[in-house]
Amino acid sequence: MEKKIFKWASVFCIVASMTACGIDIPKETQTSYETMTIKKQDIEVPVKFSARLKGQSDVTVTPQVSGQLTKIEVTEGQQVKKGQTLFVIDSRNARLELEAAQANLQAALAQENSAKLEYESNKNLFEKNIVSRYMLDNSQNSYKQAQASVAQARAQVNRSRVNLGFCTITAPVTGVIGEIPVRTGDQVSPGTHLTILSGNTTMDAEFSVTEALIEASVSAGLTQSDKLRHMAELPDVTFVMKNGTVYPHKGRITSLTGVVDVATGSLGAKATFPNPEGHLFSGIQGTVVLPFAQKDVIVVPQTAVVKLQDKQQVYKVKADSTATAITVTTADTGNGEDVIVTSGLNVGDKIVTIGANNVQEGQKVLFPEAPKNEK
Repeated sequence: MEKKIFKWASVFCIVASMTACGIDIPKETQTSYETMTIKKQDIEVPVKFSARLKGQSDVTVTPQVSGQLTKIEVTEGQQVKKGQTLFVIDSRNARLELEAAQANLQAALAQENSAKLEYESNKNLFEKNIVSRYMLDNSQNSYKQAQASVAQARAQVNRSRVNLGFCTITAPVTGVIGEIPVRTGDQVSPGTHLTILSGNTTMDAEFSVTEALIEASVSAGLTQSDKLRHMAELPDVTFVMKNGTVYPHKGRITSLTGVVDVATGSLGAKATFPNPEGHLFSGIQGTVVLPFAQKDVIVVPQTAVVKLQDKQQVYKVKADSTATAITVTTADTGNGEDVIVTSGLNVGDKIVTIGANNVQEGQKVLFPEAPKNEK
């Protein structure tokens, strides 16, 4: 007991000595929490939709003639231009058919020339009453038949030329080569799948959009002109890869079905993106991000919201500077910093923003500033 008395006496003497020497003892100061006053504002919320890319002009490449595949001039994933050679089929039979057709044409032309001479001769003789009408008509019919034979032979030549051209398969559009399931030496025919050429100068991102995010009139039967006007008013959209990479070129929503899917309650939509560098490919999955304007909403920092199991609370500052917990419901803004409060707060309320996790019910959170010492 004596030791304790001696201890407190020593402390008192030290404090008294410091006071006597004019040394100020630091006073405990209480600081206020950071707060904000609630007001409404406009904000753009990024709404995200899962999407799959598809080239606007994806083409299945198949041969038009049968034959042996002699050359494959491209590789899978190669960027090609319209008109570039993709595959070559053995053209020897086609060349022989063309040569035979050309020979038949020459024979038909010769026959036509002979029939023409005979007809013209009989016509002169008929005018001199040397041959009968029957002979004239017969020679005229022979000439017409020879002309028809020439036309048929010429058509066969043209057909043979087309078939010969079909032996060289070229790219119908500019794009990227897909999987090539055939190999050199394979026998192919008009039903053989050679590859898919994805016309990727522009790409469509196909996705479903909830009816609530597009004006209700969209599902009520818009005319084509109304639909085009509505899509023109929508903001630009962004495509984000699965790895989080943001595609640098913005896109536009270019298609809305106008009919709500009964099973999903959503509308089919397409967003078109330019692809000048060829970085996008058909089949890529990602996310289409549409900035959706929210007007006159309450936005607070995420730090102001305290999560307790299934509840979300903010601390409202009352008139006596004490805090009371208010249950709120929120919606994500997508920016990682703020949330939209959909219920629980009103304009003019003051809430704790920084340090809300440390506040207790009824705790005083605002204190007057300490007066500054005047020198």
